[in-house]
Amino acid sequence: MWKIAAGFVVFVALAIYLLSKGGDIDMSGEKHGADATHTEAPAAPK
Repeated sequence: MWKIAAGFVVFVALAIYLLSKGGDIDMSGEKHGADATHTEAPAAPK
């Protein structure tokens, strides 16, 4: 049983480390309205 707990602690520590090294990661969920920053790429001129 203690091995499961130790493995979980190691997994959580690794996840926190990777998320902290990831740069600008937004964990706030789906955005709507003015907060949404996703836009389509402009069409290339022909």
